[in-house]
Amino acid sequence: MPVLKKIVVQDFRNIVFQEVCFSPNVNCINGDNGEGKTNLLDAIYYLSMTKSAFPAPDRSHWRYGTEGFALGGTYTMENGLESRFSIKVGAEGKRLVRDDKPCPRLADHIGLLPVVMISPSDISLVSDSSEERRRFANAVLSQMDPEYLAAVQAYNRLLAQRNRMLREEHPEEELLRVFDLKMAGPAQTVYEGRMRLAEGLRPLVQAYYGQISGGGETVSITYKSDLSGRTLPEILAASRQRDLALHYTTCGIQRDDFLFSMDGHPIRRAGSQGQQKSFLVALKFAQYDIMKKGYGFPPLLLLDDVFDKLDLKRISNLIALVAGSDFGQIFITDTDKSRIQGIVDRITQDRAYFQASGGVFTKVEQL
Repeated sequence: MPVLKKIVVQDFRNIVFQEVCFSPNVNCINGDNGEGKTNLLDAIYYLSMTKSAFPAPDRSHWRYGTEGFALGGTYTMENGLESRFSIKVGAEGKRLVRDDKPCPRLADHIGLLPVVMISPSDISLVSDSSEERRRFANAVLSQMDPEYLAAVQAYNRLLAQRNRMLREEHPEEELLRVFDLKMAGPAQTVYEGRMRLAEGLRPLVQAYYGQISGGGETVSITYKSDLSGRTLPEILAASRQRDLALHYTTCGIQRDDFLFSMDGHPIRRAGSQGQQKSFLVALKFAQYDIMKKGYGFPPLLLLDDVFDKLDLKRISNLIALVAGSDFGQIFITDTDKSRIQGIVDRITQDRAYFQASGGVFTKVEQL
């Protein structure tokens, strides 16, 4: 499994320049809010996914007054050899390099350094629109299946072209039908991938939720898609006049959703804050399990303020879950020194502690 030995971060959000060496097991970053803990974890995520864990333009991650940022990581790969990855992001775009050789296509990098991140922003998966849930599904499946990633990219390109045609004064319906047929293959690949993901997540989320919450609620995931029982050309033919009137494509996989429920009701309305947080942690642990099985080794696990808004019972259950499972390299942030040190010391003695202050990360013996 890839293990991050060292990261170099320059001009990424509030981090001016930092070189940080990590433990191959558990790494704990402590500090107050706003000191850069999340930024460091997001830099690790960026090296894996070539984008931030948070839906924001790349420019928003440039340190104020700069014209871009640079990230570099030294990893021990699953074959035991070391590899160096670096990415530079600026006004001219992104440039990714592995072992001094440029990577011409960012898509070829996705999946080489598998990662799962759990953060307070995950609440958007419950509270925000379906776009966030599709984004989550894409992040999981794109790391594991290059064909899925290619299908998503192809569909989105064709969809943008179709929408431009629909905005024309007199769109050619015959040409629209050609686009419908071209989009059908990628749409079916995406649909089948998301269906498999929902089916794989469902029992795992229920099991993890029970272990974390200790409660008897039943949680579930339902995949909702326009393609259920119909092909994309059939759907688009039926919605042709509406598309022409509204000047955009009103049906298709860009409308897919994943419905999260508790005891048969939307968890957004039926779940308390603690129940929603437990569900989201269970969802990400289920993602971790699916990826670990798919790869044959565990991905990096980034836990950003994961204990926030959980009561002591749920925290204890979560600690027992992490300590008793076959996890790989873990990164944990917290604002509470005594809590994070007590948690980590119960998991392992093979760990590293870091104190975050103003984008500077200092390795310490104890917090």
